[in-house]
Amino acid sequence: MLELIDGREQSTPVHIPRPRAITAVDPSEIVSGIVDEVRMRGDDALIELTAKFDGPRLTPEEIRVPEDVISRARSLVRPELIDALEVMAERLRRTCEQQMPEEWFDRSTGDEVIGELIRPLRRVGVYVPGGRASYPSTVIMASIPAQVAGVGQVAVASPPDGRGEVSEAVLAACSVAGVSEVYRVGGAQAIAALAYGTTTVRPVDKIVGPGNIYVTLAKRQVRGWVGTDSEAGPTEIAIIADDTASADVLAADIVAQAEHGPLGTHALITWQPEVAERVMALLEIEVARHERPEELENTLIEGGRAVLVRDQKHAFETSNLFAPEHLQLNFEGAWDSLELVRNAGSVFVGPFTPVPVGDYVGGTNHVLPSGGSARFESGLGVNDFLKRIYVSMLDESALERMSPHVEVLAEAEGLFGHARAVSRRLER
Repeated sequence: MLELIDGREQSTPVHIPRPRAITAVDPSEIVSGIVDEVRMRGDDALIELTAKFDGPRLTPEEIRVPEDVISRARSLVRPELIDALEVMAERLRRTCEQQMPEEWFDRSTGDEVIGELIRPLRRVGVYVPGGRASYPSTVIMASIPAQVAGVGQVAVASPPDGRGEVSEAVLAACSVAGVSEVYRVGGAQAIAALAYGTTTVRPVDKIVGPGNIYVTLAKRQVRGWVGTDSEAGPTEIAIIADDTASADVLAADIVAQAEHGPLGTHALITWQPEVAERVMALLEIEVARHERPEELENTLIEGGRAVLVRDQKHAFETSNLFAPEHLQLNFEGAWDSLELVRNAGSVFVGPFTPVPVGDYVGGTNHVLPSGGSARFESGLGVNDFLKRIYVSMLDESALERMSPHVEVLAEAEGLFGHARAVSRRLER
């Protein structure tokens, strides 16, 4: 069920291939058409596309979910779910408060001030996926960092079901998070609506939240007009393990991530072949007892990997090349090896730190970079909703001190007006 990749003889990191979607039509062309339709035709396009892709035929008045429906959803779900969402929100809020940067001003020279202002974004859109399942946790994970950052307005877009309703669990999460602006729209059309606005949907400054390939491609297309978060594609996990790890636990961890569906990558990396052998054998049992065994088997045949490496150092080199969304360290001395981690969305250390805890109530965010973008992107956090604005103020003496340097640099670049903008201030 896992493809065995033996890289023990390699002097370089082992390449872990990711599955690729095979489609008859280029999805980027489809997404481009959808984005253009919404940008040009607004609500009319949203209504038609929602009927085409999700089923219900909404009226313009039904695109936005009424606030009383959001509030009522809280009483329609299990109380235990509300408790869990509140715990998630509280723990994540504490993490986000630790992330808040401070403004700073350097007055050390006495005749000048250099510093930064920290300002929140005005308005943010959160995309909450639907389809395979509802994801109330995503509401919390995206909304709480924005609120801690000081964002004044948070709007949620989530695809409706066949009856035209957004999941009660998602709406309940919106109530817990204090979000009162929710739109019954999904897919690439939701991203376009949040970016460009329609008569009903007010545009935002930045769009965050995971989604399928169509959502990801739509975010790429609107990037520049609005901000977007890191790309969150099919789920990924890399597990670095030795023989101190329980093979049945490792098999369960792989299955847990494979539940998210096709095109994900689920890699076990070890320098002990017997670990891979035991996990691969137990994985057969774990999949067979699952509620959706055939679906899981197909997912793991497509994206499951067992990677043999020379040693622990080689394991980290391989993981850093792969840059996984989730990196699980399950071997003796795992905590002391954190200095070897260079590329990962989120790291889970030790035998009692499974990824699902991080998905929900661990206090870290589950909106993470995938597809290798962890090489240059970070998981969602407060800084995604803040801007740094440089500030400087010079006294005359400071300007006189810097003037010769400005003049020579301006002349080197042929920007003589730059130099004169300085010299005019000093001519008395």
